[in-house]
Amino acid sequence: MILIKNGRVIDPANKIDAILDILIENGRITEIGKAISHQPSAISLIDASGKIVVPGLIDMHVHLREPGYEYKETVKTGTESALAGGFTSIACMPNTKPVNDNQSVTDFILDKARKEGVVNVYPIGAITKGLKGEELAEIGELKSSGVVAITDDGKPVMNSELMRRGMEYASMFDLPVISHCEDLKLSEGGVMNEGFVSTELGLKGIPDTAEVVMVARDIALAELTGAKLHIAHVSTRGAVSLIKGAKLRGVNITCETAPHYFTITEKEVIGYDTNAKMNPPLRTEDDLKAIKEGLRDGTIDVIATDHAPHEVSEKEVEFDRALFGIVGLETALPLTLKLAHNGVISISEAISKLTINPARILGLNKGTLSVGSDADITIIDLDKEWQVDVTKFKSKGKNSPFQGWHVKGVVEVVIVGGHIKTNYL
Repeated sequence: MILIKNGRVIDPANKIDAILDILIENGRITEIGKAISHQPSAISLIDASGKIVVPGLIDMHVHLREPGYEYKETVKTGTESALAGGFTSIACMPNTKPVNDNQSVTDFILDKARKEGVVNVYPIGAITKGLKGEELAEIGELKSSGVVAITDDGKPVMNSELMRRGMEYASMFDLPVISHCEDLKLSEGGVMNEGFVSTELGLKGIPDTAEVVMVARDIALAELTGAKLHIAHVSTRGAVSLIKGAKLRGVNITCETAPHYFTITEKEVIGYDTNAKMNPPLRTEDDLKAIKEGLRDGTIDVIATDHAPHEVSEKEVEFDRALFGIVGLETALPLTLKLAHNGVISISEAISKLTINPARILGLNKGTLSVGSDADITIIDLDKEWQVDVTKFKSKGKNSPFQGWHVKGVVEVVIVGGHIKTNYL
């Protein structure tokens, strides 16, 4: 038994924001209320005075790299990184080696997660076999093996007819389709956002249109098929505008952005810092403002990390040759809380985009502090400051543009399935 006392409980799913106690028994929340009594000898007591107590955070866009790229990350190190960041559940992308396009790979990931993972892991399957964009994967088989969505993340499905059929099959199995929106012909050879900065640096750019035209296509396909469409890592004003309009028309669409898209811009590339190289690329100040507006008005449902660890040698090369991607699990929370500290969104809205919203999109019975729900809980000190030090990351990846930043918001306790996993109080 665990009793959390005197914390500010924020549970957006149940519209709770109050000083309350939470009792946990047999891995589930059994009581939530004021002044819950207890027998000291029979209970683990956590005094959360001055802290916020929220549902365990959920990241629906993580690259665990295993199988195939264990030198970058493993299920073990990736879930340890998630735990350090306050996440109790993560969904992992299929661009492994072999690709997660069949039951055997899904089974492998789930088995690894049971044996070595420290948080809940939910695999996401591929839309097409081998992520080649040529033939649909066995979507029914993937669903039965336990995937919670399908995507070719890292690669768009350029063939519109194939994407249509993928959406139709996904609908049959009630799976969301997560779309990496990039027109490969428009982005071909690009390494950063196309504009003044890319011209100044002599780097080939990726126009914002590369994202926008594919968002428009996939919205049209979602309208045609009725599929559940989720747009990954939104980075442009044009995409936000299209998604907002689609929602107003009743299209079954949701979307996410990542902390770097509302925190930094293309100017971070000045100096050829490869830790500022990701796909989609960092955009302009105007795009950043649009992302914040989309978060504020509810157009953007989820904040996800797109955690993409790489080995140091893959980043410490010329900018053109460096791989795309940064790590994000251990910096996502304070960067998101900065939105609340700066009045862009409320604390409750920030927590909803990290908990109940991704849970609902993926169909997970997570993201709430309801009585009877799994005891996945994160306790946070909102005001404690710390300095980002990549050498202390639990992730194998150290590729972060936020190295040395001073941020606010420290994960104090993480409880997964009723077990205290970290406790810094």
